[in-house]
Amino acid sequence: MSQAAESAQCVSDAIIDIATLRSLWGAPSVRILDCRHDLAQPDLGWQQYRQGRIPGAVFAHLDRDLSGKKTGFNGRHPLPRPEELVARLRSWGIDTTSRVVAYDASQGCYAARAWWLLRWLGHANVAVLDGGWPAWIAAGCPTSQAEAPTSTGSFEPRPALAAVAPVETVAESSRNAGQAGAKLLIDARAPDRYEGRSETIDPVAGHIPGAINRFWKQNLSSDGRFKPPAQLRTEYETLLLDRTPQEVIVHCGSGVIACHDLLAMHLAGLQGAALYPGSWSEWIAEPSRPVRRGPAP
Repeated sequence: MSQAAESAQCVSDAIIDIATLRSLWGAPSVRILDCRHDLAQPDLGWQQYRQGRIPGAVFAHLDRDLSGKKTGFNGRHPLPRPEELVARLRSWGIDTTSRVVAYDASQGCYAARAWWLLRWLGHANVAVLDGGWPAWIAAGCPTSQAEAPTSTGSFEPRPALAAVAPVETVAESSRNAGQAGAKLLIDARAPDRYEGRSETIDPVAGHIPGAINRFWKQNLSSDGRFKPPAQLRTEYETLLLDRTPQEVIVHCGSGVIACHDLLAMHLAGLQGAALYPGSWSEWIAEPSRPVRRGPAP
């Protein structure tokens, strides 16, 4: 298969445009997840969902549905227990054969978390709505306040399609940054947070030593949709140099927006990078772990 064909296939299975979703809307096999969220106002997404949603969508709350229990040492949005996530997916009527579409109002940064989690459970037929809720509204598409029909799905987990990197691997890669065999650490946060110039969420500013910065919004065009796959590939290959995606670990503040970078890499045909779920908020929970401030060297 040619590189262009591979890229086209990646687009078709990882993002979906408004027209395609409208053509599929109402099909029994399609399940839609509303992932709207605001870190500063955790209940805002639920309020917005109640005011209006894509018809048939169920609400997936970042804190309650797409994250697990916090211990104080595993980050702000630890991964949910697989069996609990499976139960939640079934409660939303998701089957093993369902085509799942996730959307938000934040350029895909929360919907990408749902996309990654489903792939973590081995479900390949999941996509993010390109442009999300704002694009749906701008296109004049129908909305609803009606409760989504309830049913119990038959979802079963399968071998993971997404990789996870534990903190020990991240620490080793940080210590050996730049040396042969060390994983490349990519931080998806905004540059001011990465450099430690501004921090409004976590108690410590800065980044993991050795990590480079790829702000998740760099994955988007000016209209809020993902850049073309070929452009994303060029940009990420510039970061990776001669590394394969399997030699990359992506993180952020709490393992959420890092999924946006992973989705962009998937679109670019660069699959195989791992997520560090605990990310910066887990890293700084242990005071002995080193912190660096300033731009990347």
